[in-house]
Amino acid sequence: MKLGLGLYRDRLNLDNYRFAKQAGCTHIVAHLVDYYNGIDGLPSTDKDHNMGIARPNEDVWSYDNLKRLREAINAEGLELEAIENFSPADWYDILLDGPKKREQLEHLKQIVRNIGKAGIPIIGYNFSIAGVWGHVNRPVARGGAKTATFDIAKGPVETPIPHGEIWNMTYDAHETPGFIPTISSEELWQRLDEFLKELLPVAEEAGVRLALHPDDPPMPAIRGYGRLVNQPHLYQKLLDLYPSRSNALEFCMGTIQEMTEGDIYETIDRHSKQHAIGYVHFRNVRGKVPSYEEVFVDEGDIDMLKALRIYKKNGFDGVFIPDHTPQMTCKAPWHAGMAYALGYMKAMLAVVNQE
Repeated sequence: MKLGLGLYRDRLNLDNYRFAKQAGCTHIVAHLVDYYNGIDGLPSTDKDHNMGIARPNEDVWSYDNLKRLREAINAEGLELEAIENFSPADWYDILLDGPKKREQLEHLKQIVRNIGKAGIPIIGYNFSIAGVWGHVNRPVARGGAKTATFDIAKGPVETPIPHGEIWNMTYDAHETPGFIPTISSEELWQRLDEFLKELLPVAEEAGVRLALHPDDPPMPAIRGYGRLVNQPHLYQKLLDLYPSRSNALEFCMGTIQEMTEGDIYETIDRHSKQHAIGYVHFRNVRGKVPSYEEVFVDEGDIDMLKALRIYKKNGFDGVFIPDHTPQMTCKAPWHAGMAYALGYMKAMLAVVNQE
């Protein structure tokens, strides 16, 4: 089992590759979506929670750029394990069943081919309309560290999503006024089925695993739009749709623990036995929907050492990343929070790998 670090696009640089190596990582999970670019002045009814402007067909997804990224990471003694998330601008009509769906499916197929040709084994994705929404940073982790919290009763008002926006990002600032019609979970599953039917043969040929992230937060609906995998048993529904090594899980432990049904240890056991897990978001939480807090890796409701032993027992040999962590009180809160999580994880992995 291996230790990795997830880096957003603005952190994909030499200093952070070396930070990861110094913290004991062997792998990187990279985000190429520019989540936060252009947030000021967005024509959004939910501007405080809009994550940025999504730009289509950027060169970051070209084979040459992906190859350069992998080579830059390799040059620092690290491996590029996965790309996480498609840009909303490149697949909004796949999610919305809109007129550009066919064109966008063909574009995603080329992205998958490029990723495979560049030697990157996994792409994580979140098949969602509302995306990750409703979290508020509060100083509730140990020692007053600021961390993401969710409370449906106290959080942002659940407004409908405007036209031209998906996954909290604006892909078209000039769309007609109004809101995306309500979409049920059943409709979303139908759209996922078509997505997998089209993309999985390409992924299999390219040697790439498509790994689905569960809904975060795992509510039945967010802002009036149905969710896909908001309970643990729905991961099995995904796998049963199209049994294939390329149909895999981006296994977020924190999100699964936040769900109201099931058991995190049984879920790990089931899917690690199936060899269905692409890579793991190793994150701890306190509480469940509709109210929870993301906390330090050693202070939440999950016994993380117990969990690691289940992965090991079932032969999982993939990558664990901290995902996100509470920010520590210092001049480099993100780096300090990640360093703490990585050090703790490295020690646990060392113990379990030697058992």
